[in-house]
Amino acid sequence: MTGAELDELLHRETAASWGEALFGVGRRYGFEKVLFGMSGSRHARLDNAFIQSNYPSVWRERYDAERYAYVDPTVTHCLASTLPIVWQPDLFRSQTQRTLYEESCSHGLRAGVSFPIHGPSGEFGMLTFATGAAADGAFTRHANASLSDLALVRDYAFATGVRFSPQTGQEVAPRLTPRELEVLNWVMVGKSSWEISKITSCSEATVNFHMGNIRQKFNVNTRQQAVVRAISLGLITPEDHHR
Repeated sequence: MTGAELDELLHRETAASWGEALFGVGRRYGFEKVLFGMSGSRHARLDNAFIQSNYPSVWRERYDAERYAYVDPTVTHCLASTLPIVWQPDLFRSQTQRTLYEESCSHGLRAGVSFPIHGPSGEFGMLTFATGAAADGAFTRHANASLSDLALVRDYAFATGVRFSPQTGQEVAPRLTPRELEVLNWVMVGKSSWEISKITSCSEATVNFHMGNIRQKFNVNTRQQAVVRAISLGLITPEDHHR
């Protein structure tokens, strides 16, 4: 990769032409699919992010309609970390995540590497390079060998793409009770309502009542979506996992 190739990102005047330049860089590294997404704040709703992608449009529409961003483990990782993640089948563990991955594969997105973006003014985003090639040892070696170069691409993409991203104000986090936070932390580590009821010495119905309140406060439909919203708003963090 040359500096001239990255400089192309500086000189594109529209979001679409900028995206095409970014997709070209991805192809040079053997990744035929690229997605860049960013919002003005990590607290903004994921639905409102600025997106440039050459993913199949049918898949993008399906992903948005199913609100897969709220269960996608690559998104959850990027919200909570500054380190890249090389993703393959075993990253998608829950039934919903496995469904997401199987559908992704059917659209030519079998393996990839995602880079978090955390800007100095609170911007949040991610840059993903994906391929339909087999998610095998050869892919892992190629992805790991490319990490330092692709991290530089990520930095250029953020510096040049931020001008296209909507600058949204910080969303006010809903107020959760101590018990709701406790329940949500246990949900984050994969505990069922029954398991949480035993841990917290309350009934399963009470746990479900708390989860209903949490979902309502976050305006989401599932507990996984609530966990992602809570992480994005800084109410809980993966590092606080109960062991």
